[in-house]
Amino acid sequence: MEYRRLGNSGLKVPALSLGTGTFGGRGPLFGAWGTTDVQEARRLLDIAVDAGVTLFDTADVYSDGGSEEVLGRAVRGRRDQVLISTKAGLPLGDGPNDAGTSRVRLTRAVDAALRRLDTDYLDLFQLHAYDAGTPVEEVLATLEDLVRAGKIRYTGVSNFSGWQLMKSLAAADRHGRPRYAAHQVYYSLVGRDYEWELMPLAREEGVGALVWSPLGWGRLTGRIRRGRPLPAGSRLHDTADYGPPVEDELLYRVVDALDEVAQETGRSIPQVAINWLLRRPTVSSVIIGARNEEQLRQNLGAVGWALTEEQAARLDAASDRTAPYPYFPYHRQEAFARLNPPLAG
Repeated sequence: MEYRRLGNSGLKVPALSLGTGTFGGRGPLFGAWGTTDVQEARRLLDIAVDAGVTLFDTADVYSDGGSEEVLGRAVRGRRDQVLISTKAGLPLGDGPNDAGTSRVRLTRAVDAALRRLDTDYLDLFQLHAYDAGTPVEEVLATLEDLVRAGKIRYTGVSNFSGWQLMKSLAAADRHGRPRYAAHQVYYSLVGRDYEWELMPLAREEGVGALVWSPLGWGRLTGRIRRGRPLPAGSRLHDTADYGPPVEDELLYRVVDALDEVAQETGRSIPQVAINWLLRRPTVSSVIIGARNEEQLRQNLGAVGWALTEEQAARLDAASDRTAPYPYFPYHRQEAFARLNPPLAG
């Protein structure tokens, strides 16, 4: 397993990490993802750790805390061998302080996550969404207090826009607060919006990307093809409306290109899709998921080999889309492009 720095921090994380959205299996969304119990989770962690995967990602909203509970019990006895990342900020109830990133909410959320995970500290704590109702100075001060108390070691965010992240980083610099080391983002061959603003920002400011849903919300498995109905067992029947939308023609074009490269390399379509992401600038770790041992072993096969430049270029071309304003001039017009060269692949 390759290990990479998380942004400009000193923390080393594996190129692949394991998401635990399948742990617990409560509710319509997470129940459709998976129902991994403690015994199954321990087996998945055994396989992951043996392969060098040491970072495990969860959130308080995953199965209403059930994912954290299962992960905490599965990690018991080897806490010092792994890194635990969790998130908070999305609504957990209807109360006035049950959502957001106020001092009250964050303090309660961290203490609750520590109890569910049965640990004294979180290696990485991320804000699950931007809270426009709480001043960034309050958020940063609260996180610094939690770091000083030893409850958090590194901080990050998830699903922020460019201006939200930059405002937070600027405030951290202005007040001497710890900077966010990570941004957990959606990024895949059928969802490359991250490249338009967030990737250049991450490179400039030293923020590492933790990629969620690298297979396009389960679409890049090779089972969804042009001219065929959605497979009967696909979780997309129940979860498509929760995730990022994908145009059918883009999906089919990308899957066709993935299929060609998979046949050339002797790898599976998901392995090729994940390997492409590992080449991309600012990516610190790609979060893979698994409902069972077979899926986990398949996804772990995305490392230990590399696409050729020509193969990567074909995947780039198949997945390319015109960027929205104000980004498209920098991709299409020479005068703009000369001022802002594209990031290397």
